Amino acid sequence: MIERIETGIAPSSAPINDAVRAGKHVWLVAIAEDPVTGDIVAGGIEAQARRCIQNLEIAIRAAGGTLANLAMVQIFLTDAADAPGMNAVYREFFTAQPYPVRATVVVKELLAKGLRIEITAQGVLD
Repeated sequence: MIERIETGIAPSSAPINDAVRAGKHVWLVAIAEDPVTGDIVAGGIEAQARRCIQNLEIAIRAAGGTLANLAMVQIFLTDAADAPGMNAVYREFFTAQPYPVRATVVVKELLAKGLRIEITAQGVLD
């Protein structure tokens, strides 16, 4: 059975979830959205990557885990030139082995105007 995880980030009016759990497995998605205002954060890729990973951390904590529970992370960027800035921020949050498996993909655009990064992740909870 799939269980919705209430994170307080995804708009309740939209037909989406930002975290679900099935047994010990959890699936997450995060964008660079301020959880209080709902606005996409201003600034460059570093600001957006930081907010995105902070939202990912909020979601995994709501599910009962930490970033260390993530097995795979997929990052979507709208500009390949943003990869070094994103990597610098990523290193702030993922500091110890084993790191999650990671894929980074450059896409033409993301759904929200001004959004430069989106992250999906899968994890296993204790």
